[in-house]
Amino acid sequence: MIAIMCLLFVGGYVLIAFEQKIKINKTASALVASMLLWVLYIFFAPDLLPHLSTSGFKDYLLEHAGSHLSMAQTVRNYVVQVQLVDHLGDVSETVFFLMGAMTIVELIDIHSGFSIITDRIHTTNKRKLLWLLILLTFFISAVIDNLTTTIVMVSLLNKIIPDQKERCFFAGMIVIAANSGGAWSPIGDVTTILLWVKDTITPVKLITSIFIPSVLSVLIPLTILSFRIKGSIAPNIPISKSKDSDPALHAHKRFILLAGMGGLLSIPVYKELTGLPPCTGVLLVLGILWMITDYLYRDTTDATGTPFRVGSLIKRIDLPTLLFFFGILMAVAALQSAGALIDASRILEYSHMSIYAVDLVIGFLSAIIDNVPLVAAAIGLYPLVDPALLASASDAAQLHYFIQDGIYWHFLAYCVGVGGSLLIIGSAAGVVVMGMENISFTWYLKNISWLALLGYVVGAAFFILQSVYFPF
Repeated sequence: MIAIMCLLFVGGYVLIAFEQKIKINKTASALVASMLLWVLYIFFAPDLLPHLSTSGFKDYLLEHAGSHLSMAQTVRNYVVQVQLVDHLGDVSETVFFLMGAMTIVELIDIHSGFSIITDRIHTTNKRKLLWLLILLTFFISAVIDNLTTTIVMVSLLNKIIPDQKERCFFAGMIVIAANSGGAWSPIGDVTTILLWVKDTITPVKLITSIFIPSVLSVLIPLTILSFRIKGSIAPNIPISKSKDSDPALHAHKRFILLAGMGGLLSIPVYKELTGLPPCTGVLLVLGILWMITDYLYRDTTDATGTPFRVGSLIKRIDLPTLLFFFGILMAVAALQSAGALIDASRILEYSHMSIYAVDLVIGFLSAIIDNVPLVAAAIGLYPLVDPALLASASDAAQLHYFIQDGIYWHFLAYCVGVGGSLLIIGSAAGVVVMGMENISFTWYLKNISWLALLGYVVGAAFFILQSVYFPF
């Protein structure tokens, strides 16, 4: 039965991967695959769960020992009342966090808040411009998602560089910088958000551990490409500044930028102080901004509400993308509940691959496979270990990799985030650039992939040496 579920999952992923060819939205494929997986699982659970011997199921049996229900019905009740509810709670944390963060970013964008940053780029020297754009991309993507950062920076690039062929090199580096920038921040990418929500990482230790490897993964290709970029921007192509047609927009954009970015940056602090999930923090920030925008535009005469209010803006949120994440995560949850990921972890264990090798392989796969299901599956491969168990465990040295902020989780965040740059189809940022700049798969493979690979390998090597000789 597990083999059938795995085949169904692979079939769903094939439909997602060939979305453009078959003209079926990937969200539809993810939802159908995930729900069918749960249908299969609940029918076959009575044959599976008793053999898995999970502690949760044993406790459930003890609690319902006097029940008149058959074992098959008891198992199905456990699936619905315990496993499904638990997974829905975990997945909802991620989906609500993304919904709140996406709304805040949209609020900043509609107020032209990002122009405060981009309008300060005045240089006409192409090499200096390359460094400015890439460093901006690297640090901005750590606060807002790498997809939005890429759109903002490539849009700016179109205003500055007239030559499309030359612009492609800039755009390729933006993909690398956006993915690497998102890797070292708990809110910079969906993959790190997943790891953070699952309590496998904490913000400070993640940043301390993989910031330098992430920097190296950008600096290596950036330095090499700098020798190819020469000259200045043509004088007849000025660097245009954004203009605010609405006085209210001009008056409030700086405040909204600071409030939105500050709110996002405060969420890790909020989680550490309260112990509550990050999604509650981002929803608190969103609620505060909602109240602020309602107050700022309280005198509007528009009966439907000004478009600068959160109430109007929230309708623009990309609901299909949120449903796609939901479908993928629930599909992986079905496989995890059925024990398929346990079997996968045993295969890796029998292969005697080191934890570093496992993460490196996952990183290479992230250039081909969508990062969301890949990371969700990687999290399920190994359980999060309680540090208190290390003292009495015979294999404490091995289990130490899987405690909170263990090497496996940090290196996974680096490899999946940075590895997505190896191919242009390996990340949302790459796919967006592919469309915006009409960059072909083969052009990126020939001109950018080898640069991304060098950065990926150097950053990974630094992380391994750091973890061996200078562990945090």
